[in-house]
Amino acid sequence: MYLPKHNEVLDLGVMHGLMRAHPLGAWVTLGEGGLVANHIPFLVDASRGERGTLVGHVARANPVWRLFSAAVPSVVIFQGAQGYVTPSWYPAKAAHGKVVPTWNYSVVHAHGVARVIEEKGWLLRHVTELVDTHEAGEALPWKVSDAPGEFVDGMLGAIVGIEIPIDRLVGKVSQNRSEADRRGVVEGLIARGDECSKEMARLVEEFGSERPAVDL
Repeated sequence: MYLPKHNEVLDLGVMHGLMRAHPLGAWVTLGEGGLVANHIPFLVDASRGERGTLVGHVARANPVWRLFSAAVPSVVIFQGAQGYVTPSWYPAKAAHGKVVPTWNYSVVHAHGVARVIEEKGWLLRHVTELVDTHEAGEALPWKVSDAPGEFVDGMLGAIVGIEIPIDRLVGKVSQNRSEADRRGVVEGLIARGDECSKEMARLVEEFGSERPAVDL
């Protein structure tokens, strides 16, 4: 990923937070015939390893767990808030007109060598944690134990666990306009009203600083 220094995110907690808020990762790994991409909801275990460990699973019928490279690191891409930015939001447009559109986005790339886990006890603990995490906000949270035991056993037999100890984390938030232009971007994004734009506005406020106006 192209990463100018002024767009780089170095805070581990911030990157983990984005990954938890947007847990559907695009797992890209090297297979026998080239690159293979799968979209998987991951949990982030911050207690394991210097940068944490990604924990997920794939269908046993998915050949990726047999074919991925155990020698070449995978990358998992977590896409956060993003949105188009019109030059009309910049006060600089009225001042000198030397502005163009851009696309603001937040993203984290997690690199590491994947490993496979087939032990049924591990799989049960994993899917229980995954379900509990994502059911927490429901009015009537569903639990794995709500399903018949023999049904759960059958479903566990149809999946394979994936762990990726994170060797390298790269985070990026794209916003590097002047203070006045960034304020215009924040106001424009908030005015759109959708949750993604509001989140992007918060990130522009949090990570922006007084820098030369450069369109990406």
